[in-house]
Amino acid sequence: MTINNVNNNANKPQIDGQKLSQQQTQGQAATTGNATQTAAPAAAPRGDSVSLTQSAQQLSQVQKKGTEAPVNQEKVDKLKKAIAEGEYKINPEVLAQKIAKLESQIFGSGA
Repeated sequence: MTINNVNNNANKPQIDGQKLSQQQTQGQAATTGNATQTAAPAAAPRGDSVSLTQSAQQLSQVQKKGTEAPVNQEKVDKLKKAIAEGEYKINPEVLAQKIAKLESQIFGSGA
């Protein structure tokens, strides 16, 4: 089964690179010529500004403190080894108490 004239460029006129660039240049000149005649006087460009919310500023400060905090690499290595060997035990009651304490510090104790 054959399909004729699929993606056949024989019927389309070929435009070489030089003609294309001339056409683009002429089009740009025409639009800039019209724009200068009809454009209103341009106002001075405004400066861009950015403002951060208070929570974004706090997050930035926390991230900065986190990167500056000292790391006890010996303790980290011991914990990694204990986890890898299956010897690290989690006390769910202590974990729950610490999570509750952290939440009350973050969100306040208004519940």
